[in-house]
Amino acid sequence: MKKLIPLLFLLVLGQELQGQDQILISSHLIPDTDTVWVFTPSDYAEGQKYPVVYMLHGYSSDYQQWHKIMDAVKYANDYDIIIVCPDGFYNSWYINSPRKSESQFASYFFEKLIPAIEEKYAADTENRFVTGLSMGGHGAFHLFSLRPDLFKSAGSTSGVMDLRGSAGLFELHEYLGEYEENQDLWLSVSAIGNIEKFKNANKELIFDCGTEDPFFRWNMDFYRKALEANVPVTFISQPGKHEWDYWEKSIKAHFEFFKAKSN
Repeated sequence: MKKLIPLLFLLVLGQELQGQDQILISSHLIPDTDTVWVFTPSDYAEGQKYPVVYMLHGYSSDYQQWHKIMDAVKYANDYDIIIVCPDGFYNSWYINSPRKSESQFASYFFEKLIPAIEEKYAADTENRFVTGLSMGGHGAFHLFSLRPDLFKSAGSTSGVMDLRGSAGLFELHEYLGEYEENQDLWLSVSAIGNIEKFKNANKELIFDCGTEDPFFRWNMDFYRKALEANVPVTFISQPGKHEWDYWEKSIKAHFEFFKAKSN
């Protein structure tokens, strides 16, 4: 067991197993203690620095989702990268909610999660990436739009690129208020409402969506607006539904993309 550097609110669960850690982070910014699953390469050594990919799960799932989909142990080894899977608390949407003081996930992500990971692990702070699926795809682009200086790039697979298209669904009104009364807010936290921020960041993004996915239309809308604004993007359109089989295949392109960017 490695000696741990003391960190406020940080606990460690059990022992490391095959490059896997589960850590607990508590904060008033989130509704409960966050269980974070971290995967390190088999050749992990403190003297080296490793790129880090933060992977955000979808609506109604938890921190375990990505490992169930794509075997995060194998990906950490194949790409020599640290993978971090936080819990998004079922439906936090990875935003700072103006209606729920205990649901300030964006602030938690930047103020607590990133510092915790970078104090405990040999993270390359010049090569941070974030990606996610569905709600997590929205979250990845939202967090990138808030602090593009902290990331090399971001990705989204089957992402909810325009929250306005999901008005009345997924408990979004509990976090943002009723759509009819808060349309500007809904747009401001959506990827499609932050095209100018992506343009100014001048960092290439990757995103994809299956052609049979209910969110395909909004991914295409985002792609068209990104092209019009000269935002550097890689967009992959391919057959697929909003399901695990699609994400198991689609996520590999993100890791190839991030690997190329981190060289």
